[in-house]
Amino acid sequence: MLTESMEDYLEMIYRIVKEKGYIRAVDLSEALQYQASSITKMIQKLDEAGFIKYEKYRNIALTTKGEKYGSFLVWRDTTLKKFFHCLNAQTGIDEQVEGIEHYITPKTMQLIYNLILFFEKNPEALKAYHALPKDKFNDSEENLKELRAWEFRHSTD
Repeated sequence: MLTESMEDYLEMIYRIVKEKGYIRAVDLSEALQYQASSITKMIQKLDEAGFIKYEKYRNIALTTKGEKYGSFLVWRDTTLKKFFHCLNAQTGIDEQVEGIEHYITPKTMQLIYNLILFFEKNPEALKAYHALPKDKFNDSEENLKELRAWEFRHSTD
């Protein structure tokens, strides 16, 4: 089973391979800004789990399994960000997505994706959504700073 950290590494490996056509440990270290020793340990774990093929001092290659999971992880990230933008979320979108993406099921992701498609095909429905009254907690964010979500460095702009 992939841990949150393993998912983050695999997602980045997938992104870099799709962009450059290959990836080396140093590329991953630069992208994630982690020490080489941490990168090497995680690469070895992903190799042992069958998501990548790794030989010391060589490029890292995604396996078929790694391609499948990496593709899903990038899709999940992109879809959640698109969802928050669709809803006009104003603060900490990247941080919020990072906070929830590891705990949402593929079936729920499909529901969110379908909702995005619905709003894209029905812009009047999206306008109606945006016209709904604001939530009762909307004006009291300042009073809810003890929530863990404030760790995402929300601004009150």
